Amino acid sequence: MPHRTFIAFILPSALAMLIFIALPIVSVVVQSLFIEHERVMVTAENCGPFGCKKESHVDEAATAELRRDQPLGRFNGLGTYLDRKHLAAKEVRDAFAEASGPIDFLTRVGSLPLYKALGFTLAYTFVVTPLVLILGFMIALAVNALPYFVKGPVIFASLLPMIITPLIGSLILFWMIDANGIIGASLQALFNDPDLSLKASPTLTWFTLMVYGVWHSAPFAFVVFYAGLQTLPHDTLESAMIDGANRFERIRFVVLPHLMPLAIFVGLIQLMDNFRVFEPIVGFNAGASATSLSYAIYTDLRSTGAPLFGSAAATSMLTIIGICILMAPVLVRTWRDFKRRH
Repeated sequence: MPHRTFIAFILPSALAMLIFIALPIVSVVVQSLFIEHERVMVTAENCGPFGCKKESHVDEAATAELRRDQPLGRFNGLGTYLDRKHLAAKEVRDAFAEASGPIDFLTRVGSLPLYKALGFTLAYTFVVTPLVLILGFMIALAVNALPYFVKGPVIFASLLPMIITPLIGSLILFWMIDANGIIGASLQALFNDPDLSLKASPTLTWFTLMVYGVWHSAPFAFVVFYAGLQTLPHDTLESAMIDGANRFERIRFVVLPHLMPLAIFVGLIQLMDNFRVFEPIVGFNAGASATSLSYAIYTDLRSTGAPLFGSAAATSMLTIIGICILMAPVLVRTWRDFKRRH
């Protein structure tokens, strides 16, 4: 393609990426280097018949003027990244020096806000992502083997979890696992325990959130894999059958290699989506038991008093860095495979 044609073709997309992706990220980087202004306090002496006493109060006018003159806040550099709510450099160093062993060190670090959120985020990502790939692939194989006249209704029913928005879907499941809901009441009757609740402990809450994540995301993987199965070369399958390959061997040596590029694509999408898990935590009202990086950003922006834009921006940048680290091995492998083929 001539250079001029290529530039004309790519320019609209490049401008859109610059305006809606690059500039907001630059803005977040700048905001993460600042923190909010402290409120201007005024001390006045109040005298009465029993003597004088000093009283302090917030000067709202002076505080508003200060924020208006310096809207970004006070420059803090990398201090926000290193404070206790984020990387907690001092706390991690103290835990390393005082811990009695690896378990004690991990327990101390895991109780810090960012690492607590990171722990759930990574657990959710590395549990939900492979389960979505496996379940989506199995559903695609099962639907592909069905008679033609029943495929349409089955595909439609399989897509329902993906059609429902994440927040609404999590709210529905939250009500179902309640003590008065169909799932919660059924579990209590099954185990003969009227106090049994899936909301009773962090472990059960994590389990419920991960089950919801698999239920909601598996239809996407199913659709992609089912579409890939329609392009499967029948000559290769017939040759494998003639050579005596059973169904498992045909799936392993013919179907899986054919769908591997799609599996990498679905895996990348799921890694990014699951690392940004947020709606299920809000829908399940599970902030006390399961906190993700995105939920920590939400908490900063909903802070009482004034939104903590600097803290939210720092957490956003750490989230972006985390996604890049997760995606790097897959992207490097894909690039090496591309270079090897060409």
